[in-house]
Amino acid sequence: MRRLRELAARTPAGRERYVDLLRALAIILVVLGHWAVAAIGYDADGDPTGRSALPELPWAYPLTWAVQVMPVFFIVGGFANAASLTAHRQRGGDATGWLLGRSARLLRPTTALLVVLAAGALTARLVGAEAPLIRTVVWFATIPLWFLAAYLAVVPLTPVTYALHRRFGLAVPVALAALVAAGDLGRALGPAELALPNYLFGWLAVHQLGFAWQETRAGTTGPRPAASTPGGETARTAGTTGADRDGTAATRGLRSRRLPMSRRAGVAMLLGGLTVAVLLTGPGPYPVSMINIPGEPLDNAAPPSVALLAVTTAQLGLILLLRDTADRWLRRSRPWQAVIAVNAVVLTVFLWHLSAVILLVGALDAAGVLPTPPPGSAAWLAWRLPWVLMLAVVLAVLIAVFGPIEGRTRRPAAARPPAEGTPERADRRRATARTALTAAAFAAVVYGLVANSTAPKEAAEPLGVPVAALVAYLAGAGVLRLLRSGWGSRG
Repeated sequence: MRRLRELAARTPAGRERYVDLLRALAIILVVLGHWAVAAIGYDADGDPTGRSALPELPWAYPLTWAVQVMPVFFIVGGFANAASLTAHRQRGGDATGWLLGRSARLLRPTTALLVVLAAGALTARLVGAEAPLIRTVVWFATIPLWFLAAYLAVVPLTPVTYALHRRFGLAVPVALAALVAAGDLGRALGPAELALPNYLFGWLAVHQLGFAWQETRAGTTGPRPAASTPGGETARTAGTTGADRDGTAATRGLRSRRLPMSRRAGVAMLLGGLTVAVLLTGPGPYPVSMINIPGEPLDNAAPPSVALLAVTTAQLGLILLLRDTADRWLRRSRPWQAVIAVNAVVLTVFLWHLSAVILLVGALDAAGVLPTPPPGSAAWLAWRLPWVLMLAVVLAVLIAVFGPIEGRTRRPAAARPPAEGTPERADRRRATARTALTAAAFAAVVYGLVANSTAPKEAAEPLGVPVAALVAYLAGAGVLRLLRSGWGSRG
């Protein structure tokens, strides 16, 4: 508590605390949502199984418009990435160095999760557990990695997409939304694979909105706001990004680089987004649920659909309407300390919350006291509160064990200047090689996470994670770790 009080006291006056609150709330809602809809039972062999109860709860489908908060996470990520990239460049850094810094907080906790799960899977295999069962358990524990893969695909593109934002403003997310609509039309008329680019276009569109929000802060006078990455890494906005010398936006309309922040704009986004979403999911072809429902012909979130973008617009409107009230509340010490505490381990919470389910189900099953009421029944609803509270205790233990890995992440070592007498051409070659290695390492990490998420959940994988996926991920993460340490920055 003393440490939290010190951090709260040292918070810059101009920090956009609301961004940190949104990140914390988004992850908490994801965790509670996954826990609340879990339906636990037994298979034909007498082993515990888990699935989503949503297919049996159609009355809950509209609630997913509030609990599907991954768009909020991408908006916050866009804000933080724009702020830290601007600050990094003003310190004389380049885009490659910025990417290496971004990878540190994201990959250390993720690597810990994969290594622990692989080691546990190997141990279980050695004591006689069947490989398909091991894979099923690990697949369930690594469900959160599909989102992280999407985010790690968006982050390396930030230097390019931010440059597009600086040139074309809000026209960029509008164009990306049009591409998402084209992808939706493609999967409606042809094979579902035609919508695969929506994984990138959809999340990039939402990420661009975070750029526009950050521009409204960067162009103001007074203390500069600080922003945090999704993992809690801090960066302070600086300079006159997004504004002319007189402090006004360079253009208006779709070419504006700033998000309209007025109450009127918030109401328009909220009502407009809700209206479009209702039309698309009522008389329109899209399902009401913004979370995948097995058996539905179309999934709004995987990949993102136009309906999800409409809900995102409504969520952004609500965020703007609550901003002033939340900002005043966050000026109080205790609420702000709580936000700091959650953000310090936010990625650990996200990565391990389904592992907590596995551990609790295993413990209750071993004790012979695992409740398995039918989803939607009175007994199932009554079990939700003790179920969530018990999971919170298990997750707290996991955070105590693995949270320090996230908290100990440091800034990467600054690239060392070339030695005196080093030819300029050789220095350029090293910089080019460093950039190429960084890009290749990010690609390997994303491939590893995607390959794990798309592999069959009952495949005979003795390590739980497909070997090729695990090797690719660890190789990419290892190269990024070496580059962050300054390896190869000089001859």
